[in-house]
Amino acid sequence: MRQAKTLSILVGAALLSAAAPAPARAAEETVERVVMLMRHGVRPSTKFPATPVGTTRQPWPAWSTAAGDLTPHGAAAIRLLGAYDRALMIRQGLLPAKACAGAGTISAWASGASRAIKTGRAFLETLQPGCQAALDHPAGEEEDETFHPTDAGLAIDGDKALAAALRLAPAGGIDAEVARNADAFRVLERVTGCCPGKACDTSSDATACTAAERRSRLVAEAGDKPDMKGALSFASTAGQTILLQYLEGMPMAQVGWGRASPVDIRTMLRFHPVKFRYETRPPYVAQRLAAPLARRILDAVQGKSGTITLLFGHDTNLAALGGFYDLHWTMSDYPADDIAPGGAIGFEVVRARDGQRYVRAFSQAQSMAQVRALTPLTGSAKPDRQSIPIPGCGPARCSLQAFEQLTMERLERPVT
Repeated sequence: MRQAKTLSILVGAALLSAAAPAPARAAEETVERVVMLMRHGVRPSTKFPATPVGTTRQPWPAWSTAAGDLTPHGAAAIRLLGAYDRALMIRQGLLPAKACAGAGTISAWASGASRAIKTGRAFLETLQPGCQAALDHPAGEEEDETFHPTDAGLAIDGDKALAAALRLAPAGGIDAEVARNADAFRVLERVTGCCPGKACDTSSDATACTAAERRSRLVAEAGDKPDMKGALSFASTAGQTILLQYLEGMPMAQVGWGRASPVDIRTMLRFHPVKFRYETRPPYVAQRLAAPLARRILDAVQGKSGTITLLFGHDTNLAALGGFYDLHWTMSDYPADDIAPGGAIGFEVVRARDGQRYVRAFSQAQSMAQVRALTPLTGSAKPDRQSIPIPGCGPARCSLQAFEQLTMERLERPVT
C-alpha cells in the first residue's frame, strides 16, 4: 500500500510539472504528426526460472508479478514517460494544454500480449489524464499480424533467413562473434557463477570457461527467423533478467545475486543486441517481420491514422523495424542498438518554414537509474532523446516523399 501511494505521488508530481509547459517560440519548423513504436515496460522473465535449473550457481530471485507481465513499478515508469511526452506534445502543438484531444487525434494500438496492453494503458493515463483514450489490440498473439506476424501465419524461408544472418557474422563466423565478446562473457560468468555452456559445478567457485563452453550457433527454423543456440542465447537471457531486477528496484543484494554493479549490467547487455543482430535484423528477415508495422508507420506519416500514432509492442518489433530501415541508435546508457524497457523509436513529420515536409527519426528512453528510482522526467531529468539518420533517404533531410518511396520499395520488393 505504501509503495502504491509513493508511486502515485511521483506520477502526480510529474503531471503537475508537465501541466503548464513554456509557450513555444516562433518556430523554424512545425511538427505536424508523430508515430512512436514503444517496447513494453519492466517485466519479470517470460518464464520461471529465467534459465534452466542448474545453469546459475544460485536460484533466480522470485518476483511477485506473473511471468512476463508488466509490474506495478514498470507501469509507474511508463506513466512518467507519458507525462513527459504530454508536455512535449503540448509544446509542439500536437495536444491541447487543458482539454482532451479531439476525436481522431490519437491512434493507439498494442500487441495482444498483456504486458504491451498494460503498457499502452499506463502511457495513455498520463498522456491524456482524465480522458478516455482508446487502445486497440487483438484478442491474442495468434491473431496479431502486426506484432506477432509469424504466430499469425506469416511464413519465412528458414534457410534463406539463416544464410542472410550468417552473412552478417565477422570472419570466423559465430565463433568469432563469441571471441570478440570474451570480456562480457567473463563478467556474465562471474555473476552467474557458471560457464554458460554446461550445468553449474557447485563444488567449486571456479568460472574459468573454455571456448567450447561458450560455443554458440545459429540454426534455421522452418517458416521463421533463425534461432541462436548456446552461450550467446543464454547470455542474452541472463543479462536481460539481471537488468530487469535492477530496473524493478530490487535491493542490490538480489540484483545478480549481489554480484552485479550497474557497470556489469551494461557490459552483459551487449549480448542482447548481438542476438537481435543475427535473429531479427538481417534485411531478409526484418523486411518481412516489420512489414505490418512499416505499413502502419507509412499510414501515420501520411496522416491516415491521426496526428499521434502510438504502437506498443516488444523489443523484437523494434529490432525488426531497425533492420527494415537499417536504423542504428544508442538509447541512454544502453549498448548500441539495444532496446530499453519503455524505449521507443519514432518518426515525426515536420513542415519547414519553406513549406516542405520531411521525416525525422528519433529514439527515446529513460536511463536505467531513472527507471529504478522512478525519477519524474522534468527539469534537467529528461529521458534521452536522439535523432537517428535514415539511410538511403537523403544526405541531410529525409523528405516525406523520399520516406514514402523508401518504405514502399521495401514493402513491395523486399530483399530475396
